[in-house]
Amino acid sequence: MPTKREREYYRMGFHDGLKSNGGVEMARGYEEDPEKQYDWGGPRLRVPWTKKKKRKLSAWNKFVKQNSKKPRFRLRSGSPNLKKLAVAFRKTPAGKKKRR
Repeated sequence: MPTKREREYYRMGFHDGLKSNGGVEMARGYEEDPEKQYDWGGPRLRVPWTKKKKRKLSAWNKFVKQNSKKPRFRLRSGSPNLKKLAVAFRKTPAGKKKRR
């Protein structure tokens, strides 16, 4: 269990990080009253996280996603047979584009 002083140090570092990372608006409420600034029992701050955009799937990834569950591309162990998938992918128009 962290001591009161350790918690205070953590809180100070957290606020300094928020200020340097552009979250000044979030930490601004604590700047007004220096005694409340590092109070452990104060209101929790919400960090403004932004959701990253997902990358587009490649043609190969799309092909695997669509066909890996099909019985002709499965091994008896239940895992996808990537060798068969690769051969089938090269026969598709998307696979031929890559091979040029």
